[in-house]
Amino acid sequence: MTAIRFSWGIAAVATWLFGLPADLMAQDDVPAAIDSGDTAFILICAAMVLLMTPGLAFFYGGLVRRKNMLSVLMQCYFIIGLITLQWVLVGYSLAFGPGELIKGFIGNFDYVGLKGVGMEAKGTIPHVLFMIFQGMFAVITPALIVGAFAERVRFSAMCVFMVLWATLVYDPVCHWVWGGGFMGADGALDFAGGTVVHINAGVAALAFALFIGPRKGYPDKVSPPHNLPFAVLGTGILWFGWFGFNAGSELAADGIAANAFVVTHVATAAALVTWALLDWIINKKPTVLGAITGAVAGLVAITPASGFVTPMGAIVVGAGSSVICYFFVAKVKGKFGYDDTLDVFGVHGIGGVWGAIATGFLTNEAVNGTAGSFKQTMIQVESVAITAVYSFVMTMILLALVNMVIKVRLTDREELIGLDLSDHREAAYTLLD
Repeated sequence: MTAIRFSWGIAAVATWLFGLPADLMAQDDVPAAIDSGDTAFILICAAMVLLMTPGLAFFYGGLVRRKNMLSVLMQCYFIIGLITLQWVLVGYSLAFGPGELIKGFIGNFDYVGLKGVGMEAKGTIPHVLFMIFQGMFAVITPALIVGAFAERVRFSAMCVFMVLWATLVYDPVCHWVWGGGFMGADGALDFAGGTVVHINAGVAALAFALFIGPRKGYPDKVSPPHNLPFAVLGTGILWFGWFGFNAGSELAADGIAANAFVVTHVATAAALVTWALLDWIINKKPTVLGAITGAVAGLVAITPASGFVTPMGAIVVGAGSSVICYFFVAKVKGKFGYDDTLDVFGVHGIGGVWGAIATGFLTNEAVNGTAGSFKQTMIQVESVAITAVYSFVMTMILLALVNMVIKVRLTDREELIGLDLSDHREAAYTLLD
C-alpha cells in the first residue's frame, strides 16, 4: 500500500509541475472504464452459457433412441467448435460490426478475424470478453435446431447447413436486435434472446422438420426416450447455465442482473409445476418428461423478459408458457402431422413467442424503466412476426441449396441402423456385459 500511495504521489506531483495527466503516470494498462467486478461476472457467465450446449446435448440425447445417442452428442459438440470458428472469422463482425453493409440489416466486415477486437473497454468489460459472451449465444442457437431433425439427417449436410444458417440467419437477426439494427432502434425488447435465439431457432426447426419429413414409422412406431435420467441431467445443466444466459445479458454485476437471476428461477419453477399439474389432471399421472419439458419452456419464455419483469410477472410468464406449450405439443402438433422430433418448435418457438409478447405488457417500470403498454406489445408482435418469417423462408432456401449438393436426409437403411453407426461408426452402449 505504501508503494502504491508513493507512485500516485509522484504522478500527482508530475501533474502539478508539468501538466501531465496523472493517468499517463499510472502503471496499470487496463483502461479505467473496465470494471473488474463486471469483468469477473461476465467471464463466469460466458462459461455458464457454454455449458448449456453440452447440457442440451444430454437433454436431447436422452430423449432419442439408443442407436442415435452419440449422433446427437456429436452434432451438439461439433457445433460448439464449428460456430465458434465462424463467429471469430466473420460472425461477430456481421452481428456487431461498427458499420453496416445494409443499413439496419447487417453489420460490416471491420471485425473480421477479430481485427480491432482486443482488451479495450466495451462498456465496463473488455471488448474481447463481450465478443466471446455473445459467441456462446451464437453457438447454442443453431444447436437448438438439432432436436427437430434428430435421428434422420446426414452429419455432413448438417455441418454445411449450420455454417450457412449462422451466417445468413442468426447473425442478421442478432444485428437487428442487439447490434444496432432496425428492431432495437424501433424499441423491441429482448433482454437475453427470446427473439434472437428461441423464436429464430424454433421456427427454423419447424422449417427443417417440414423439409425432411417424418421419421420412418412416425408417429405409431417411434420408441419412447431411451434414457430419461440423461435428459434430467441435461435439464439441470441447462437450468444452471441459463442464469449466466439471462443475468449475464445485463453485462454488469448489478441489480438488474440480480433481478434477471431471480425471475429466471421463479418462472422456471412455475412452469415446471404447471406442466406437471397439467399431466396429473389430464393424464392422471405427473411425469418426469413433463416436468423437465415444463422447466425448459419456462426458461425459454422468461429469456426475453428477464431484465424487465418482477417475480410476480415471472410466475405469469412461466405458468403461461407451460399451458400454451403443453396444449400446442399435445393437441395442435398432431393435427398438422409434422415430425419435430423433440418439439423444438413447440417449446422454443411457441415458448419464445409467448415470452416475447408477454414482455410487452408485463415489463415493469420499477425494474428497468420501461412500463408495459399496448404500444410496446404491438412492437413485440411485429418483431416476432418479422423474425419468424425471415427464419422460416431463409431456412427453407438454405436447406434446398444444401440438398442439391449433399443429400440432407439419410437413406432408409441408414436411418434403420441408426446414426451412431451409419455416420460415426461408434455405439454409445454395448449389448453384452
